[in-house]
Amino acid sequence: MRIFDPHIHMTSRTTDDYEAMYAAGVRAVVEPSFWLGQPRTSPAAFYDYFDSLLGWEPFRAAQYGIAHHCTLALNPKEANDPRCTPVLDALPRYLVKDAVVAVGEIGYDSMTPAEDTALATQLQLAADHGLPALVHTPHRDKAAGLRRTLDVLRESALAPEHVVLDHLNETTVGAATDSGCWLGFSLYPDTKMTPDRMVRILRLHGTERVLVNSAADWGRSDPLKTREAGDAMLAAGFSEDDVDQVLWRNPAAFYGQSGRLDLNGPRPPGALHEGNSILRGGE
Repeated sequence: MRIFDPHIHMTSRTTDDYEAMYAAGVRAVVEPSFWLGQPRTSPAAFYDYFDSLLGWEPFRAAQYGIAHHCTLALNPKEANDPRCTPVLDALPRYLVKDAVVAVGEIGYDSMTPAEDTALATQLQLAADHGLPALVHTPHRDKAAGLRRTLDVLRESALAPEHVVLDHLNETTVGAATDSGCWLGFSLYPDTKMTPDRMVRILRLHGTERVLVNSAADWGRSDPLKTREAGDAMLAAGFSEDDVDQVLWRNPAAFYGQSGRLDLNGPRPPGALHEGNSILRGGE
C-alpha cells in the first residue's frame, strides 16, 4: 500500500514518526503551514518557519525515504492578529519556490472580517501563481463556516477544481461535493473523523476527489491514521485500486495541478543541512 498524506504537520513530529510512517507505506507528504500553538508576535517568525518547511523538513523527511512538499499561507487563526498580517505582503516571494504546491492552510477559524480579508487575498494569490488552495473549514460552526467559505470561493478567481475543502465531516460533505471542490477528511484518535466513519462516507459518496489525511500536529493525533483508513477500506470490501486512488492518486492529482509535485522519491539527502544532522551525540 503506497500512501501520500496530503496534510500533516511534521514540524510537530519526531524522526520516530517518519520511520514508522515509511514502514506503514507513506512515501510522500504535504505539510501545510499552520498555527504552532504559541502565537507568533511578528512576521519574521513566519519567515523562519517558512524557511524550515522549505529546507530543514524536506531534509529530515528524505532521511527516511519520504518526499516532502509544503503549502504556505497566513493561517486563519493568526489572520486576526495585526502583528502578523504583513505576512500577506511577503507571501509572493515564497509562493514561487519549487517545493510549494499550494496556498494553505487558509479559510476560517472564528469567521471574522479579518479572516474574510485574508481568505480572499490568498485565494487571489493562488490564482496569480497558478497554485491550488488548501482551505481549512472551521472546527466550530462547521456548516456555517463552509457556507461562508463557498460564498468567498464563488467570488474568487480560483476554479473549484483547484480547491480542497479540508476537515469535512458528515454534516458538510454534501454541500462540499456539490461545490465541485475536492473533499478533504482529517482522521484523529478522538475528534474529527475516524477510519470507520471515513469508510461510510466513501460508500455513500464514492472515491472521486477525496483526500484522506492525518493532519497530525502537536495535539493528540496519529500520523498512521492514513494507513488505518486504507486497512479499513480493504476490510470493508473496497479494492486495492480504490485504496490506491484515495491514498495516492487523488492527492497526486490535486497537488499535481501546481506543476511542481515530484513523486520520484526524495533526492538522496546529504549528511548535513546548514551544518546540522538529525543525529545527536555521534556521526
